[in-house]
Amino acid sequence: MEIKAEVRRVLDAKNKLGEGVLWDDARGVVWFVDIKRHRLWHFDPDTGSNSYAEAPEQIGWAIPAEGGRLLCGLKDGLYTFNPETQRFTKLMAVPGEPAGNRLNDACTDPWGRVWFGSMDDGENAASGRFYVFDKGEIRPAGPAGIKITNGPAINRAGSRIYFTDTTEQKIMVANLSREGVGDARPFADTGALFPDAYPDGPVVDAEDHVWTGLYLGSQVARFAPDGKLVATIAMPARDITKMALGGADFGTGYVTTAIKNMEPADMQEYPLAGGLFAFDAPVKGFAQPLAKLG
Repeated sequence: MEIKAEVRRVLDAKNKLGEGVLWDDARGVVWFVDIKRHRLWHFDPDTGSNSYAEAPEQIGWAIPAEGGRLLCGLKDGLYTFNPETQRFTKLMAVPGEPAGNRLNDACTDPWGRVWFGSMDDGENAASGRFYVFDKGEIRPAGPAGIKITNGPAINRAGSRIYFTDTTEQKIMVANLSREGVGDARPFADTGALFPDAYPDGPVVDAEDHVWTGLYLGSQVARFAPDGKLVATIAMPARDITKMALGGADFGTGYVTTAIKNMEPADMQEYPLAGGLFAFDAPVKGFAQPLAKLG
């Protein structure tokens, strides 16, 4: 079940809460964020060049969008980001979101819709839920009443969407189509498999298997379409947040990590924590569709 892989730290980002890793196939770079330090990072694996832009608020995710911009989820709503000018521009707030909430994770579907979740910034209240940004409008879509949302993640065909309830250690799945989303049902009870770890950011590979980072678990896990655990890969960090599949052939796994809940003794055990990691994946991913802004 455990796959032996040479995992390497490709960027010492010192992320307090690294998240939202995603491969931008058009630019050939990795995007990811450090939520708590308000940073939007890019990393070019061919040259090693990297830098970050300072976001005006906590930033949960950034997704390549039409027109050469990125669509970003910040604490107070959706923004666009222009990589040329390094400028964030607010697009809209999320209607009805509590002031103590922030946006946390997101993905696109084959039709350019953006699915994302909100959560209590203090990680105490079950005030989070899932939304879809479609044709310039935001509407609730998916489970609600969640303390820490993660994902969603969508398969290549756009027929399945996965929602993660991190605190309850569960991943849910629903049918998806151009017309909308069905009711969520159980997919994987990760608490039964990893009692001391929590499922974080998911991604779907080209074989319709679901990968998830395991916070407090020092590994990523791969699940078959029926929810069965089929593989794990150990990571040289404790708090694994999100994974993406990218690179020129979509055969490289990129993983973000966090240090915000680590004590000095933990850092001695995991001195590479907070970095961006990469490994040669046993399966390929696929290009993520561009987000449509209107």
